[in-house]
Amino acid sequence: MRTIYKKPKTIISAGIVLVLIILFWFCIPKHLFNAPTSFVIDDNQGQLLGASIASDGQWRFPYNADVPPKFKACIIAFEDKRFEHHPGFDFLAFGRAIKQNIRARRVVSGGSTLTMQVIRLSTRKNRTVWQKLLEIFKALRLELTHSKSEILALYSSNAPFGSNVVGLDAASWRYFGRAPDKLSWGEMAVLAVLPNSPSLVHPGKNRMILLRKRNLLLDHLRQQHIIDATTASLAKLEPVPEKPFPLPTLAPHLLQRFKTDNIAHKQNGGRIKTSINSILQQNVTDIIERHHQLLKGNDIRNAAAIVLDVETGQTLAYVGNISHPENKDMESDVDVIASPRSPGSTLKPLLYAAMLHDGLILPNSLIPDIPTQIAGYHPQNFDLGYDGAVSASKALARSLNIPAVKMLVQYKYDRFHSLLRNVGMTTLKQPADHYGLSLILGGSENTLWELSGAYADMARVLNHYQQYKGKYNPNDYRNPVYKPAPRVTPELEKGGLLDAASIYYTFQAMEEVMRPGDELLWQQFTSTQRIAWKTGTSFGFRDGWAIGVTPRYVVGVWVGNTNGEGRPGLIGVNTAAPILFEIFRQLPVTRDWFAVPAGEMTMMAVCHESGYRAGENCDHVDTLFMPKSGLKAPVCPFHQLVHLDASRKWQVTSVCEAPANMVHVPWFVLPPSMEFYYRSHNYSYKPLPPFRADCAATLQHPMELIYPKDGAKVYVPLEADGTRGRMICNAAHRQTGIKIFWHLDNQYVGETKDYHQMALNPSAGKHVLTLVDANGNRLQSYFEVLDKGK
Repeated sequence: MRTIYKKPKTIISAGIVLVLIILFWFCIPKHLFNAPTSFVIDDNQGQLLGASIASDGQWRFPYNADVPPKFKACIIAFEDKRFEHHPGFDFLAFGRAIKQNIRARRVVSGGSTLTMQVIRLSTRKNRTVWQKLLEIFKALRLELTHSKSEILALYSSNAPFGSNVVGLDAASWRYFGRAPDKLSWGEMAVLAVLPNSPSLVHPGKNRMILLRKRNLLLDHLRQQHIIDATTASLAKLEPVPEKPFPLPTLAPHLLQRFKTDNIAHKQNGGRIKTSINSILQQNVTDIIERHHQLLKGNDIRNAAAIVLDVETGQTLAYVGNISHPENKDMESDVDVIASPRSPGSTLKPLLYAAMLHDGLILPNSLIPDIPTQIAGYHPQNFDLGYDGAVSASKALARSLNIPAVKMLVQYKYDRFHSLLRNVGMTTLKQPADHYGLSLILGGSENTLWELSGAYADMARVLNHYQQYKGKYNPNDYRNPVYKPAPRVTPELEKGGLLDAASIYYTFQAMEEVMRPGDELLWQQFTSTQRIAWKTGTSFGFRDGWAIGVTPRYVVGVWVGNTNGEGRPGLIGVNTAAPILFEIFRQLPVTRDWFAVPAGEMTMMAVCHESGYRAGENCDHVDTLFMPKSGLKAPVCPFHQLVHLDASRKWQVTSVCEAPANMVHVPWFVLPPSMEFYYRSHNYSYKPLPPFRADCAATLQHPMELIYPKDGAKVYVPLEADGTRGRMICNAAHRQTGIKIFWHLDNQYVGETKDYHQMALNPSAGKHVLTLVDANGNRLQSYFEVLDKGK
């Protein structure tokens, strides 16, 4: 050994050999092909939904390791007969090519193997003798670390097929409108001969040359007993393609979303097998288009819908908008599913569930529904009417705004803001104070993607309650996905963000809504699905929403104009809800409903009239299953013990009647402002008897000012002629038929009887409003009229 190292020639020779080995090993890069590829999406069965052209203008699908057996047989027979046996370089083919070129005195054959062609495709260098030697060198190296199947896959994914079509997958769809594994022998033979001369022979030009080459290949396949004579003859009868086919565009907005997501991660192309059911996708697209033909008569130009699988969170249908790319005014390229829009009332179920979860209400607790002004914020119901008081469940079913605001005041908007973030609402970019109480009425921006996902979250939690034996999985709250997701072992906790019972009662309330066109008859048909659903309409009639949920599916629909233009009649229940129920009719019909989460419920005494926990004065009590959290709910505040005389016609006090002569009766009593509206909707409501003339009504004030409240700041708009308009003031009185005398800044302005409403025209500045009833009861309220100019 020492002798060897002492010889310079030996050292140099060893060094040269080592360098050659290193050069040989590193002569090809780790990734042979780095060209950008198309973005491609497939459905849940692997069928093409859509593809985009690559950034360099080529139809080039991502690398596909699966090469159809027909293409393998065709390309080997046409290009490289000994592909399976040579080490990357075919000496016999190379020698034959040299002989043919010498005889023809021009290059008529290159003698390249498929392995060498892979190297040439990856380098794209000019054909020279030196380049040919490099191809041989690199081909031998490629064969060392790649199987024959991998080399063939590299070739089929990157070979040119004429025009701007690269790769077998793209060529199959462009020339035959089908996946490669669905092609016939004749069709596959056409594709096998194209890469040999893509600039000369391609569909639409030189069709006779293409036909002759294809038939020659079919003869070779027959001679090698790969196909029989009948198959070859039938294949020759097939026409060759004349022009490229357009690729499928069944889910263009999902394709754009996939492209955007990948570009965000600096990926220049990719292919994904989505969770989309292509049949459902087509049906939903047809439904959207059919309804759009009606909606566009009212200049409502856009609509979107999504269908989610509750258990997995996977997207089964994704129609981001109508598809009319030829009409730029429609802006149909906008993916509304991913676009933040005002959610209208679609967040109300989350607030209702949160209130139940915290024990702030019971399902039917009465919520005030009266004219309300809070720090200058003046919410109104959609119908501009008032119920005085309404059960929380009916307020949700009817989507009443004022009760929702009253509930949010109690729950606190900053807590609700945090809850929305915890269920996956990423569009709430501003702090809670930015939205305030308007958060519950559409004052924020949300996406159909995340809203539908939140409904699916609640359904998933409820479905899993029995499975997890009363425990909760925090991962049940997650955004939807559009591709199959691996199952993750749940990390169970004792409590959840929302308990199962609260969600159950929320869905129960949402199920009671009247469906469009069904007129309350839908429950009589056993084939009709039970659906908990909610609609929403944004301010200015800009967005119509409808989201429905069953134990298995969530369907979300949006209707409107992407440019934000409002339209009369653009209301969720009229525009989006009909689409929602038509989509549900495309899903498997079942009458199954959510299992009752009995472990989260308990028997509770509930006041029949108020829906609160029954107090000692509640004389009509229902014993019902309620959420366990309801044990913390307040006791009924509306029942009180009323002292009557022996005739039970008059209220009395100890001042005018001996206690021994009194009759003590439990009575359901609402505050005057609530009672004023509640009585007109509930004829069974019994107002308190008046006090007997000789009794002083000192126990409670019989009069209440509904608007403006004490300390309110109001703005009175100007009329068309520039004068300041009038503000309508409202009051309520327990005694029917009594007069109220109104005074503004100690000046008498008028009197009312029965219906206590007064139109006033105060100037900008601070004022005092004084009310005096016929019994001498006095009520004052201080308010300020704002000056818009300041």
